[in-house]
Amino acid sequence: MTNTTLIAIVAVVAIAAVVVAWIFVERRKRTLLKARFGPEYERTVHEAGTPRKAESLLERREKRVSTYRIRRLTPEELRDFTDTWRRVQAMFVDDPDTAVSEADTLVTELMTTRGYPTTDFERQAEDLSVDHASVIHHYREARVISDRHARKEASTEELRQALVHYRALFDDLLETAEPERRRA
Repeated sequence: MTNTTLIAIVAVVAIAAVVVAWIFVERRKRTLLKARFGPEYERTVHEAGTPRKAESLLERREKRVSTYRIRRLTPEELRDFTDTWRRVQAMFVDDPDTAVSEADTLVTELMTTRGYPTTDFERQAEDLSVDHASVIHHYREARVISDRHARKEASTEELRQALVHYRALFDDLLETAEPERRRA
């Protein structure tokens, strides 16, 4: 075997090793993003058109949210939010319209208190998906119903479902442990 042949073989093997390592890293990254974002990963792939574009968007979300000062609630805040939620929930029996509006307002207030920016709904949902991916679909569903309600198109049963969806997000936002992202 000549030196040229040997160099060519070594180069091919090195290139193949780099390609295999790159494929492994990309698959690992995809697996981690799928696990982290759950259904939000698939929703983002559907919206972005390709997994690569979606992964780039999700990584940008993570980076953006990592700059926020997300904090735990104080015991007093936790008690106040919990008490307010109970009042909103009890209000549903007599005034479902107001209860759903109050639930939306309370969830937004809770996000603000925890340190999430609350400029517009889609940005809120994206930001929340980083640390609360398992319940973000509840927030999206609640907002769809709330929007229908604003147009006077939602039934009382749909309003009840909106309140259930808001409750799932509310409970998750009350968490007292540090989010996974922050512990890692």
